[in-house]
Amino acid sequence: MAAAKRKRGAAAGRAGAKKRARGAAEGAELGPAREEHCVPGPVSQGKWKNKERVLIFSSRGINFRTRHLMQDLRTLMPHSKADTKMDRKDKLFVINEVCEIKNCNKCIFFEAKKKQDLYMWLSNTPQGPSAKFLVQNIHTLAELKMTGNCLRGSRPLLSFDQAFDQEPHYALLKELFIQIFSIPQYHPKSQPFIDHVFTFSITDDRIWFRNYQIVEEDASLIEIGPRFVLNLIKIFQGSFGGPTLYENPHYQSPNMHRRMIRLAIAAKFKEKHQMKELQKIKNKEDKTLIPEDPTETVFETPAGEKPLEIELVKPEPKVNLKKRKKQFQRQRKKQKKLSGVGA
Repeated sequence: MAAAKRKRGAAAGRAGAKKRARGAAEGAELGPAREEHCVPGPVSQGKWKNKERVLIFSSRGINFRTRHLMQDLRTLMPHSKADTKMDRKDKLFVINEVCEIKNCNKCIFFEAKKKQDLYMWLSNTPQGPSAKFLVQNIHTLAELKMTGNCLRGSRPLLSFDQAFDQEPHYALLKELFIQIFSIPQYHPKSQPFIDHVFTFSITDDRIWFRNYQIVEEDASLIEIGPRFVLNLIKIFQGSFGGPTLYENPHYQSPNMHRRMIRLAIAAKFKEKHQMKELQKIKNKEDKTLIPEDPTETVFETPAGEKPLEIELVKPEPKVNLKKRKKQFQRQRKKQKKLSGVGA
């Protein structure tokens, strides 16, 4: 069969118009029936103006605990977006382009090193500033110790320590935390409720993050999770680089910390070895000679000398009593046998 020729020109235009008119008529017939069964979405009285979007992703080489922490942050922040893991060979400036592609103006990036150290980058892309932290003491939502609960997508309160207003670098971090962790009002994926609170407290030159549920009855707090500790390393003027605005003088790298632990263990072992060597040297040394005391032999009485006797005759051998007893026993047995035979 020959293939049907495609209509061109005015004929094709008329056929398309007929199809569109027919589809519109069918939609008008089915319209009221569809509206009866569809559930309307939540109506918000306000308008979504704050278009903050946060990109949360990581580099390759993270462990399971970091993966769960990243997923928990995405769950708590409905205005966040996800992306695939970034290759270790890529430079950090590439993240600005990824954020631009994803239409995000904030970023939380987890960088793993040596499969045991975790670093967190908080950045305002693409202008900056950005901060780099060492993440310690991670606990996730899945742990049974966290008994609190909150509505998915609800907006949190942000509670900050008083120390954030005393130092300029902490004030900068406070503004960065507010812009990243606060959920915009009237966000399409958020719920119009406030039932939990994010707390940022400063202790031991570190920032402690906690998430608590607000109980309605008595306004008490129950921890939900996740929880982690941020040890500030540097604050940069640009996004993922640029001039250094602040460097933490109390920061000690994980490599240096592990090295100090190894040196302490080695010093303790070396001290024990030296003590053993000293003990051996002391045992080998000769005892100190005490000079003779002339009064030591004053009360000693000399023993009488025995005369020397030279024996010219060989002494008689000593008689063994056991052998004698055996000889007598043999003689008695023989006599008994003989007396038995004679009878």
